[in-house]
Amino acid sequence: MGSVSEMVHLLSLSLLLFLLGSRAKAGEIIGGTECKPHSRPYMAYLEIVTAQNQMMACGGFLIRRNFVLTAAHCAGRSVTVILGMHNKKEKEDTWQTLEVIKQFPHPKYDPSLLHHDIMLLQLKEKANLTLAVGTLPLPPQFNFIPPGRMCRAAGWGKVNVEGPTSDTLREAKLRLLDPRACKHFGNFRHNIQLCASAPRKRESVFKGDSGGPLLCAGIAQGIASYVHRDAEPPAVFTRISQYRPWINKILKENKPWSLGQAERKF
Repeated sequence: MGSVSEMVHLLSLSLLLFLLGSRAKAGEIIGGTECKPHSRPYMAYLEIVTAQNQMMACGGFLIRRNFVLTAAHCAGRSVTVILGMHNKKEKEDTWQTLEVIKQFPHPKYDPSLLHHDIMLLQLKEKANLTLAVGTLPLPPQFNFIPPGRMCRAAGWGKVNVEGPTSDTLREAKLRLLDPRACKHFGNFRHNIQLCASAPRKRESVFKGDSGGPLLCAGIAQGIASYVHRDAEPPAVFTRISQYRPWINKILKENKPWSLGQAERKF
């Protein structure tokens, strides 16, 4: 069985880098439908400057006013988060552009296997919660969601394999599959990943959708990680419930001081 780097595209949209030859970066929802503007207020658009000074984009989602959850392969030299966005070419008053001051990729993240493909981004300032900007709840610790559940993925990635990325936020309906459906991905691990595919139509995440949520019954169960290079489903998502202890630890250790606490501290 080949490695992930031979079999899949990363979903992260690094513009024309083709770093690993057969592996290109991912872009938009394949197929799917355009979301009603601001109907997914937790969605975050990530503008990333890589270590090579290239630009790439990912998705993510707001889980606290000062924290965004995304994929570890979306890390870069610098990251800017845009909240409240629907059409990336039409700036609105709803937009909040926030600087990331610290990136927390999972300490066991393996870029060759794409295991533990999860990262927290700490924002320099807290987001203002509005009708267009809100947080998304996470599943309880070790809550093991079963195959068969219908979920939705969203992003600004490619709408077809050869085309450009989408200007507007799009979503696709995906069903959680039995792990055997992802057995052709030699490094798929059911305990830390989810396997999902559209039940009928060809819909999937693809380049540029990396880091976006897989939403099941209003809860973020997965993070878009990778898909086959020709966008053939199924797609693989990081299973969030397995990382709740690590997420909680990072949030607790980086909880901002209130003014009252700061006064008492000094």
